[in-house]
Amino acid sequence: MTDTMSTPIDIAGRFEDWRLYEGVRTRRTFAFIIDYALVLLLVVIAVPVIALLGVVTFGIAWLLYAILTPFIALTYIAWTMGGQAQATLGMRAMGLKLVRYDGQPIDWMTAIVHAVLFWAANAILTPFIVLVALFTRHKRLLHDLALGTVVVRAERFDQGR
Repeated sequence: MTDTMSTPIDIAGRFEDWRLYEGVRTRRTFAFIIDYALVLLLVVIAVPVIALLGVVTFGIAWLLYAILTPFIALTYIAWTMGGQAQATLGMRAMGLKLVRYDGQPIDWMTAIVHAVLFWAANAILTPFIVLVALFTRHKRLLHDLALGTVVVRAERFDQGR
């Protein structure tokens, strides 16, 4: 029988190991580049498909071009970060994963909100975001702070389970 009162303490203690955050900012930057190269590839694949659908639907499908990139990006993030691995393909390549401080898994909606807050914060507060990343505990960004999430080294975090 486990004591439910000790669970939050155990979870909080898992985030104190400095090795969880070693190189996270740099790895996160490269993961972003990989992920958006993959999103760009998916957009390039979708463009001719929509062009053909537009011909078949007498131009109606061409309206999809207005939402194509955000739709693909959000679907990619929901499917990967909101999945079992809790990481996009770029994050996996860099050995990272997104976790919540309360120990709950990242669901697809949290993943989407995480991405939207990231885009909004970068559109409005780009210089400030760089400073936040340099000075916050556990190398968190504004959207991480808002959602109670943190990006950690996956292998280190999984070893602590």
